[in-house]
Amino acid sequence: MRAVKIGISGAGGTIGRGVVAGLQARSPDADIIAISRKPEAPAGAVQGRLGDYDRPETLAAAYAGLDRLLLIPGADLRPGVRSRQAVAMVDAAVAAGVGHIFLLSATGTREEAEPAMGAAYWTGEHRLLRSDARRWTILRMSFFAETFVQMSQPAVQMGMVLGLADTRMSLVSRADVAAGLAGALAGENHVGAIYNLTGPAALSGAERAAALADAAGKRVPFEVVGEDRLRSMLAQGGLPPPMADMMVGMLAHQASGAYDIVTGDVEMLSGRVPKPFRDVLAASAA
Repeated sequence: MRAVKIGISGAGGTIGRGVVAGLQARSPDADIIAISRKPEAPAGAVQGRLGDYDRPETLAAAYAGLDRLLLIPGADLRPGVRSRQAVAMVDAAVAAGVGHIFLLSATGTREEAEPAMGAAYWTGEHRLLRSDARRWTILRMSFFAETFVQMSQPAVQMGMVLGLADTRMSLVSRADVAAGLAGALAGENHVGAIYNLTGPAALSGAERAAALADAAGKRVPFEVVGEDRLRSMLAQGGLPPPMADMMVGMLAHQASGAYDIVTGDVEMLSGRVPKPFRDVLAASAA
């Protein structure tokens, strides 16, 4: 019996590497193909292929002959870039005749226009759903706990965590997202499904700030501010305008309630309970 060919497009990033490792543990007999802009020397039975979202002509060969393919969006957050890349990767996967396309998206995805943070996820999902894909599965991730910790470091130093609204967020670790993706790729009966990969609880702004305060050993309250004040504070802190725009965009997406969802999909797909935010925070501090 022929081994199942499973491709991971975007395998060079943290999530991609985690998925590859998870598949090696779950499906040792599978033919795993790690696709990235700079394919590294294959580890074990993993094959490396060149696939660059900014060079669509490289994707045809990268996706050729695959039974299953995970499409991980690029990391370039400049307006319009990821939307363009999303169209390129979905079109290439469909044209290559991939048996089953798995698309990584984000919770709260809905129709949005650039430069909204969620525009690229909507573009990718919409392109896939309107395509001639044989079979598809969409996996929406909540906000990364590690990214939240990193973004919060200046706020903790300032002694105040800011938000545009006190919206709850189900922060999820990158490792748990990767485990859920690997479980989906290795499993069966996911055709036409849309999963939400979240943390185990949705935390309010005050709860998130309390966790950060405990880790820092200092008082760090949560405060809701308006967008104008936030931009002014970021400018006073020396943040360049493009970075400030990105920060405001992220907080606006959080304020929209995009991450206020909790499911059991990580555990169902991976077989393990997702880590609480405080555990991720402790590991980051260590």
